Amino acid sequence: MSIHLVLSERTRGLLGEAELRAMRPHAYLVNTSRAGLVDRTALLRALREGWIAGAGLDVFDTEPLPADDPLRSLPNVLATPHLGYVTEQNYRTYYGDVVEDIAAFVDGDPIRQLRAG
Repeated sequence: MSIHLVLSERTRGLLGEAELRAMRPHAYLVNTSRAGLVDRTALLRALREGWIAGAGLDVFDTEPLPADDPLRSLPNVLATPHLGYVTEQNYRTYYGDVVEDIAAFVDGDPIRQLRAG
């Protein structure tokens, strides 16, 4: 199952002890969205006590992840440095859009403008 959420006061800690305990013991939690969605204390306990098989994490409360962070030493954690979005297609789209934005601006007809409010 894949869920994409935005971090807000309503979603902070959305996955806590109850949700992690409801996962199967062979399940892996993968978080490439926002670190704050998962209750860190509950996640550490779940990983240490084997409620879940492991976690793949690409986002952290503090980035880069400090050298002494316990997530670095757990054998059932795969941690990546916030690069889960890096794919060839994402880069093609991003850089293509940037070139298009610059050309449109130079031509006096800007596109994809940010608007206040």
